[in-house]
Amino acid sequence: MTTRRLLLGAGLAALATPALAQGWPARPIRIIDPGAAGGGNDTIIRLFQPRLEAAFGQPVVVDNRPGAGGRIGVEAAFRAAPDGTTFLLGNAGATGINQAIYRDLPYDLRTDFAPISLLVRGPNALVVNTRVLPVRSLQDLIAHVRARPGQLNYASGGIGSSAHMSMELFKARTGLDILHIPYRGVPAMASAVMAGEAPMMFANLTNVLPFVQRGDFALLAVSSAERWMETPDTPTVAESGLPGFETWAWAGLMAPNRTEDAIIRRFHAALLPLRQDAALRERIAGLGGELVISTPEELRDRMQRDVTQWLDVAERARIPRE
Repeated sequence: MTTRRLLLGAGLAALATPALAQGWPARPIRIIDPGAAGGGNDTIIRLFQPRLEAAFGQPVVVDNRPGAGGRIGVEAAFRAAPDGTTFLLGNAGATGINQAIYRDLPYDLRTDFAPISLLVRGPNALVVNTRVLPVRSLQDLIAHVRARPGQLNYASGGIGSSAHMSMELFKARTGLDILHIPYRGVPAMASAVMAGEAPMMFANLTNVLPFVQRGDFALLAVSSAERWMETPDTPTVAESGLPGFETWAWAGLMAPNRTEDAIIRRFHAALLPLRQDAALRERIAGLGGELVISTPEELRDRMQRDVTQWLDVAERARIPRE
């Protein structure tokens, strides 16, 4: 009798698993954004929010959990139940760079999350305050800084941010001596550049394009492999004398590990029609990004390549792994 009950219980449990996926989503969905409200990734996910609500027939809540370079939000998603109600909005910093610079993460971003899809990608942009730096090209900037070793600062969103690591890669490739001044977020970084405290920075193009369009910053180069569609007159860092230089900002959706494969597939299937959403594509392009609905495998590959690249940069820049 005991054996029979155990077998019966196991059978019921097996039936319960696909039933969860078949009825999914039966409850509101939460997407944890490890960035601040109003930031670039927050803007992106809120463009997807109403479209996902229409596809799922359930409310989709964006839960901003900023802090510690994205670790707070990522850890909250890591500890969430894998029941198909909580997902993570990953990005180049929180789910790429952090794996390279922190030793004490309670998770491995490459194995403890199930990728669903890239949503958006875009280049980083090198911008300067030309009132402080009388330059008009990347080569002008390199020559100007090289003549003033250790005298100029650059702004970033903090140690391990995409802005920080992109500039450290640039420094490693050029041998320039520029001091790092970390700030809290894009508004503070932008204010520092405009004030001349730190008159240059790399930042996500989506974050700095409005400042460029207003004439606050000069855009010297973008970090994509080829010229970017929204800034066709701006050269790449690679074509400006640093061949092979390439970094990306991106946002993508993933789930806590052990989330059912059937739920991952259904979520991914709901995203596929957005590839033909012209209004969404145009809105994202206006922010300096590109709509990318990828396969889960492509998102995993993006994360793997990022971790490899940023591990190398951290070692070259002698950034201590915390």
